[in-house]
Amino acid sequence: MIILGNYNRVCEILRIKYPIVQAAMNWITDANMVAAVSNAGGMGVLGPNAGPKIVESKRINTEERIRTEIRKIKSLTDNPFAVNIILPEEGMDDNGFYIRTTLNVAFEEGVKHFVTVGKVNRLVFKEIKDQGGILIHRELNPTPIAAKKAEEAGADILIATGYDEGGVIPQRPIGTFSIIPTIADAVDIPVIATGGINDIRGVRAAFALGAEGVYVGTRFIVSNECPASVVTKQHIIHSKGADLLSVSQTQRSIPNKAAQEFAYMYKNGTPSNQVDKKISENGGLRTGMLEGRMDEGIVSVNTAIDLITEEKSCEGIVKELMADFIN
Repeated sequence: MIILGNYNRVCEILRIKYPIVQAAMNWITDANMVAAVSNAGGMGVLGPNAGPKIVESKRINTEERIRTEIRKIKSLTDNPFAVNIILPEEGMDDNGFYIRTTLNVAFEEGVKHFVTVGKVNRLVFKEIKDQGGILIHRELNPTPIAAKKAEEAGADILIATGYDEGGVIPQRPIGTFSIIPTIADAVDIPVIATGGINDIRGVRAAFALGAEGVYVGTRFIVSNECPASVVTKQHIIHSKGADLLSVSQTQRSIPNKAAQEFAYMYKNGTPSNQVDKKISENGGLRTGMLEGRMDEGIVSVNTAIDLITEEKSCEGIVKELMADFIN
C-alpha cells in the first residue's frame, strides 16, 4: 500500500480537502453535481452546456444559463469549485461567443478556479490570472514541451491525460500510466492524472508515478447527482472495457446501436472528421450521455469501466477514491 502524507500541493493550491477534481464533462454536469463533489472535499467543475435548458417553459440564453448554474452552486456550497474553458487557438482575436460569455459571467460572479482545455492561449491565461484566478490546464495531446509552455504561461496545475480516458481522447495512443511520469518530470508545478482512474488502485498508481492528484470523469457519471440519463448509467455499469468501440480517431463508446453504426463507418474508411460530423448532427454527446437515446447517440467512457459496478453518491465516490487521505 502507498502511504500518502497529509501535505499535498494540489489541496493547498485549490484549498480543498482531497486531491480529486471532477472532470468537466460536456452536457452532464450541473450545479447539484458540482456542489456535491465540492461539499465532499474535492473540486467540482462546471462543464460545457451545463444545467437546464428550459426554465418555466421558456428557453433561456447562454449567459442566463451559466449565471444561473454558478449562482446555484454558490447557494449549495461554500467550498471552491471551477468552471471549464475550452481554449481558442492562440492568435485568434475573437474568443467565440460561448467562451467569451463563460469567462465574462464567471468573472462577474467571482469564480476563481478554471479548468482550461486545449493548446495554451497566453491571452486567456493572462486574463484569468489578472482576475486572481487559479489555472488547472489540460492539454488534449500532452507532451513535455506543451507542459513546460503551460507552466511558463502561468498554469498552477497540469492534467496529464492518458489514452485510457473518456471524452475526447488524445491522438497519440500513450497510456495514462506512461504519460504521468513524462509530464511530472517535465515541470515543477503539480500534475494531476486522468484516464481510467475508477477506483483507489488507480489513484495509488497515479501517485506512485508522480501525480499529486486525480481528475475523474467516467466514475462520476455513475453518481446519484450526475444528470446523465438512468439508461446511460446502467449501460456503463453493464458494459466492459473490452467491448468499447472506436467510433472515430478521438472518440470511443460503449457498444450501443448508434456506436456500432459509427464504428462501422470509421472502420470501413469514412474519414474520422466526417464521422465526428455525423455524431454531432445526431446531437453529439447530449443524445446518448444526457438523454439516454442509445439508438442515436454515443456514450463516451474510459477504458476501465469494468471497475464501475454500482451507482453511488458523489460523496461516496470521493471517499472511496480518497480513502488514503481520510484520517
